[in-house]
Amino acid sequence: VQLQASGGGLVQAGGSLRLSCAASGRTFSNYAMGWFRRAPGKEREFVSAISWSGDDTKYADSVKGRFTISRDNAKNTVYLQMNSLKPEDTAVYYCAAAGSYYYGPLGADEYDYWGQGTLVTVSS
Repeated sequence: VQLQASGGGLVQAGGSLRLSCAASGRTFSNYAMGWFRRAPGKEREFVSAISWSGDDTKYADSVKGRFTISRDNAKNTVYLQMNSLKPEDTAVYYCAAAGSYYYGPLGADEYDYWGQGTLVTVSS
């Protein structure tokens, strides 16, 4: 699976962005999908995940209530809608695909394929 993330940019605190991750190469609907991020000077962390069919979603506590993950299997795309952005959300965001799980796993090691990352910068 090849993954291409897009949608990052510069936004003021309180603003919104929608990230997209387009997949190609294999049957997208057979992969749980996740979003991770790496802030400057910090380790990569889990942000959100979604099951094959989209019926199950998971969120890190830090983004719960502000971010929404969704997927469109007809378009081979997963989205991350980010609202009420905070400066601490500044990071490179990565999408990932897990082929061995129906539900999106929380651990980065459980994912098989990764996109190249898209930078989100939130100014105060």
